[in-house]
Amino acid sequence: MLAMHPECQRCGTDLPADAGGAFICSFECTFCADCADELDERCPNCGGELLDRPTRTAAAQKRAAIR
Repeated sequence: MLAMHPECQRCGTDLPADAGGAFICSFECTFCADCADELDERCPNCGGELLDRPTRTAAAQKRAAIR
């Protein structure tokens, strides 16, 4: 299951799982839109492409927490 990190790894901006505006690489490093833009949409950790992270509804978050 995709890890939904709650903040940008670069600047600390809140990135709730049910809101857009987060970008991730294939290793699930997580950045806000501003940082992803400043990084030219490349992960500084692995060099991978940063893509839009999907959102997760509150109901799905609860189901994931139970597992």
